[in-house]
Amino acid sequence: MALVTNLGFPRIGAKRELKRAVEGYWQGDLAAEALQEAARALRLRHWRLQREAGVDLPPSNDFSLYDQVLDAAFCVDAVPERYRALADADPLAGYFALARGHQRGGLDLRALEMTKWFDTNYHYLVPELHAGQRFRLRDDKPVREYLEAKAAGIETRPVLIGPVTLLWLSKTTDGSDRFDLLDALLPVYAELLRRLHDAGAGWVQVDEPVLVLDLDARVRDAYARAYAALAQGPRPQLLLATYFGALGDNLPLAAGLPVDTAHETALDEEFRGWLAFARQKLEELRLLADALADEGAVADALAQARARVESRRRSPRVHRPEVAARLQGLAEVLAQRQSPYPRRAELQQEALGLPPFPTTTIGSFPQTHEVRQARARHRAGKLSDSDYRAFLEAETERCVRIQEEIGLDVLVHGEFERNDMVEYFGEQLDGFAFTRNGWVQSYGSRCVKPPVIYGDVARPAPMTVRWSAYAQSLTQRPMKGMLTGPVTILQWSFVRDDQPRAETCRQIALALRDEVQDLEAAGIRAIQIDEPALREGLPLRRADWAAYLDWAVESFRLSAAGVRDETQIHTHMCYSEFNDIIEAVAAMDADVISIETSRSRMELLDAFVRFRYPNGIGPGVYDIHSPRVPDAAEMLELLQKACAVIPPAQLWVNPDCGLKTRAWPETRAALEAMVAAARVLRAQAAA
Repeated sequence: MALVTNLGFPRIGAKRELKRAVEGYWQGDLAAEALQEAARALRLRHWRLQREAGVDLPPSNDFSLYDQVLDAAFCVDAVPERYRALADADPLAGYFALARGHQRGGLDLRALEMTKWFDTNYHYLVPELHAGQRFRLRDDKPVREYLEAKAAGIETRPVLIGPVTLLWLSKTTDGSDRFDLLDALLPVYAELLRRLHDAGAGWVQVDEPVLVLDLDARVRDAYARAYAALAQGPRPQLLLATYFGALGDNLPLAAGLPVDTAHETALDEEFRGWLAFARQKLEELRLLADALADEGAVADALAQARARVESRRRSPRVHRPEVAARLQGLAEVLAQRQSPYPRRAELQQEALGLPPFPTTTIGSFPQTHEVRQARARHRAGKLSDSDYRAFLEAETERCVRIQEEIGLDVLVHGEFERNDMVEYFGEQLDGFAFTRNGWVQSYGSRCVKPPVIYGDVARPAPMTVRWSAYAQSLTQRPMKGMLTGPVTILQWSFVRDDQPRAETCRQIALALRDEVQDLEAAGIRAIQIDEPALREGLPLRRADWAAYLDWAVESFRLSAAGVRDETQIHTHMCYSEFNDIIEAVAAMDADVISIETSRSRMELLDAFVRFRYPNGIGPGVYDIHSPRVPDAAEMLELLQKACAVIPPAQLWVNPDCGLKTRAWPETRAALEAMVAAARVLRAQAAA
């Protein structure tokens, strides 16, 4: 008999219940116990849903209040010294301080670094380790959640991030080899497995996604030593799980380890039949298991599935001849700017007249309760188009005036009309469809609803020109037009699988190229095309990197290269290992790139030093994912670090990322400090 199971389940809730509970706790509106009760209710609902869908052994401990890597680090007491007093006194406050920073009661803590989870848009917190690190079982969350399910009559399979993957995801603060800590870490894992065994768990899932990467001898040896040690003593059966890619040449390694190895109503009826989300995928697994037992008993269901596949293959909604014709006519010259960067930089300075160390932001400003409420009322038909437009115009003008008062040099319109940086564009492009509740966690309480790219992509009409032009009409300072780049739209969507991803990306790039040219024609002299997903799209195996980077860079250049030299093209990237892609970043040939660097205290600039990045660069000087507000002196220190490795003439001053998740008081305070730091730096440079 086939056993139906799954590796994990979405934790945020169909209606983002976890997001609301966590944010309520952060804001002081929800007590800690009320937050934990909301989490327990979600876990129980999800376990029951999985059982109802036909899963025999659903996972537990795949739930997290913020991040599963942070949970694993906290569990084994990989808590840096600066957080220990708070974590010991109030574990929940200490946990969230690691994730978001803490600035209360005279205690000022920066958050841990954050980066992308393999090739996804999920962001995890990077554990900090050091030579001689000691580990202990600080938290028995995996055992508690297993017993929680068991008390409800549901047998589960606890999930643990494997010890080798946990070390691989970590960083050391003293330059030591993190894998030297394996022998200290393994006894804690062994103790946890013993506790799960004693609690009655028959199986434990150990996630080791690092097994799909290119591994050196050191990591291979770590796997052999780790699982030889964990095979000893009383423990549940181990199910080793990998995902994101094939094991490839690591198959013999994985197979040789002593474990058991495991390799929406708003949509129209036809289109809905082409999709399967979490619950539907579990039902498909149940169908396959039943077919293995007796195919005749599920013949009708299998026939319906085949019909849905054929419907999608033949649908005229998927294939558009005019889009195919435009792609076939592409010429290499379309991806080239008219002049090299030095000449463009001269012309742009003449046109924009910016001071040294120009200041700007990444794009979005706070999406307040009033903004979200107005959007919801408009969508529900309770706010007329004209009243909603008037509201957005007032918010945009307020945002422009605040930026002028703060003293920013290059402004943005605030993006109050936008729900999400990908969904907003997908709603205006042909070939996209949307769900109401297809939420995916990005980090912490931040969730997105990825669009579904089901067909050829085209732009029926301008998407952003009206709001950028309106904002520019309010000020004499340069106003950036704000777009999401083709690779990021691709990566942060559910992408059709009936043609190469490169072809879909080029289709998006051509649609954006039309938008960029329309923005320029409307008088917008600076245009930002964000590509935060460029690094996460990198294949897991190095042998596949070059081909991906070729079409990814080409797609960006296709979107950006159709403008005059005087028009300044910006891009933004965050939470990336730039050493892997620095040559490709330079090949994108954006006039200015802004990047996330504050959590690493400018460490990420090393890649730009090694490569001698030639164009403008804005290393983020404060972390917008934390409510903590740094002062001007702290930002000045970071800028001075940047000046030591980046020629001052190339340096811009900006936050790490967009400001939509922050509140106005902290946003204004932080930006005023940032502008003050830039002015001090100008004075120092002039002296």
